[in-house]
Amino acid sequence: MSDLVFGLDTFGDVPEDDFGTPVSYAKAIRQVVQEAVLAEETGVDVITLGEHHRPEFAISTPETVLAGIATRTSRIRLSSGVTVLSSDDPVRVFQRFATVDALSNGRAEVVLGRGSFTESFPLFGYDLADYDVLFEEKLELFAKLLEEKPVTWSGSKRAPLENADVFPKTESGHLTTWVGVGGSPQSVIRTAKYGFPLMIAIIGGSPERFAPLIDLYRRATEQFGTTAHPVGMHSPGFIADTDEQARELHWPGHKALWDRIGALRGWPPLRKEEYDSEIEHGSLYIGSPETVARKMARAIKAVGVGRFDLIYGSQPVSARLRAVELYGTKVLPMVREILAS
Repeated sequence: MSDLVFGLDTFGDVPEDDFGTPVSYAKAIRQVVQEAVLAEETGVDVITLGEHHRPEFAISTPETVLAGIATRTSRIRLSSGVTVLSSDDPVRVFQRFATVDALSNGRAEVVLGRGSFTESFPLFGYDLADYDVLFEEKLELFAKLLEEKPVTWSGSKRAPLENADVFPKTESGHLTTWVGVGGSPQSVIRTAKYGFPLMIAIIGGSPERFAPLIDLYRRATEQFGTTAHPVGMHSPGFIADTDEQARELHWPGHKALWDRIGALRGWPPLRKEEYDSEIEHGSLYIGSPETVARKMARAIKAVGVGRFDLIYGSQPVSARLRAVELYGTKVLPMVREILAS
């Protein structure tokens, strides 16, 4: 298990300061940069930033924030999680991440997804009726762009390209590209077809139920003759010095966000009993370093992944910094030790 990769994943949630006042969007973005620097210092392998276009989150352009982090760090890998390819232009996405790759001396990664939130579609003039075809066509184009040669391509939702050369090129000739999926077998098969690494969002329920998707990915890559890369998973969590403190700090922000989004999606308000059950049996990694480490190790073994990213975010500023510190200095060494034994 020595090759296991561990990341931290945030959407740039707009947190409260230690006096209960929400910080500005600008400060929330600077906070993420500070947390990424601390993550590198404490041994985290990857920082992953999600794209959102909602009032709760400050990061709408992950690659811009990653570029800022690139200039303050030297080792940690820099990834989106996810870039909503369907409502963006594949050429521009490649160019922006190739630029981050240059600034970071080859540390950039991109995780492409269809987007579980749909605010970007009307914002950028896309029809939600085209949700599937937009991603299918744009992923096909992005796969061609990754060859870093002149591209000829045509589809129904974007102007065609004729022998178009795209700049800048990456220094290594390779931009690491994942596809993020939420549990759809068709998405897993599509990822395998292009030979991309698979990142599974496990944000609720028992993680074990996703093991068949990983098996499907491996079988599909075999059939397509592509590479079965180590699979990644990302799940929400929060770490504090004790289990009680972690729940006390995490619950208010988690419930507020869940209920706000749930009101739009027809979910009932989150009950404390459901929250506690998700911590005990599901995919919420909340607690002291030892509690979180044991749960992470169980999930990594049960699902069979090579990378685990912990999503954190809507807690007070100082609590977030402490969580990052504990994740790198306490949780990750414990997880590695448990899995090695």
